[in-house]
Amino acid sequence: MLIRFHRHARARMAERGTTKEEVAVTVEEGERFDAKFGRVGFRRNFVFDSMWGGKYYKTKQIEAFAFERVRDWLVVSVITRYF
Repeated sequence: MLIRFHRHARARMAERGTTKEEVAVTVEEGERFDAKFGRVGFRRNFVFDSMWGGKYYKTKQIEAFAFERVRDWLVVSVITRYF
């Protein structure tokens, strides 16, 4: 299914160090859960093994929140955690 990105999601991705490719993998392969306001949440951990914000982290966790539409997913927000 096609994955589209709302401008809010694109802005959050840019400020939180997440790529479209990572979000697409999260939606396609991640854990799926119910979210507020009729949204669907997706969560996936990635090996990060790098620096972010001046600190070293082994793992990057992405949560994507989306609406399922007829022909696509519309990702409306993205949260990124490093640990």
